[in-house]
Amino acid sequence: MKLSDLPRRAGVGFKPEHFQAINAGPQPIGFFEVHAENYMGAGGPPHAQLARLREDYALSIHGVGLSIGSVQPLDKAHLSRLKTVCDRYEPESFSEHLAWSTHDSVFLNDLLPLPYTNRTLTAVADHIDQVQETLKRQMLLENPATYLLFAESTIEETAFLAEVVKRTGCGLLLDVNNVFVASTNHHMDPSDYLVRFPVDAVREIHLSGHSETVDDAGAPLLIDSHDTPVKDPVWALYATLIARIGPVATLIEWDNDVPDWPVLSAEARAADVILQNACKRRAA
Repeated sequence: MKLSDLPRRAGVGFKPEHFQAINAGPQPIGFFEVHAENYMGAGGPPHAQLARLREDYALSIHGVGLSIGSVQPLDKAHLSRLKTVCDRYEPESFSEHLAWSTHDSVFLNDLLPLPYTNRTLTAVADHIDQVQETLKRQMLLENPATYLLFAESTIEETAFLAEVVKRTGCGLLLDVNNVFVASTNHHMDPSDYLVRFPVDAVREIHLSGHSETVDDAGAPLLIDSHDTPVKDPVWALYATLIARIGPVATLIEWDNDVPDWPVLSAEARAADVILQNACKRRAA
């Protein structure tokens, strides 16, 4: 099984509107990430642009449609299309979400939360085994941003993720913004969550912006919206984490209200400074 091996640099999610600026010359970017489902067609401009980028940059492919947490079997046709994309581009990393998004033949276009039970654990592990066996590569599993907790959950999220890694050999994608969003929504300390997180399995980190609102009771409610710069508390959590565990490939996610290329690349440079400082401290 091929293991994930992105450079320990900052990357960004590739957006077609940035292609001309990116292609104008070498960019100080460690890697690009794309959503697998956007490249499941046979050809056209999306593939032409991605093939060009792949010549010069490392690549992470991020799935949003496998429905890893579903109690139903994985969609074999979707998994086959995913394998075609991965075989075509040979990415350094492939990741999916700890979530479900399908019911029968209906795709819900959302990443829905799961109860953390032994039954869920078995289903998720079985699905990851199937994905890794099909792709012949390690899958990274991303922690979710959540807005509710299940009364029937019997396993803490960090322990659930650690057990999935133990059973399947998968890696983890640690989304620091998701940690901050979920912890705020559930009145928990995000720093405590990160201390318990199985960081030895982390192969990639995500950073993104979020929206702030209030719930029906007037309490703060954060939404994982990917439409703003990374917020200061998330940067602080990230910097503390990297100082503790060392540099890890880090992606800036900005999927809505996408800014011009200089703004997005500046976010990546800010992450790169934190990564480079961690490298210098370890070398000293």
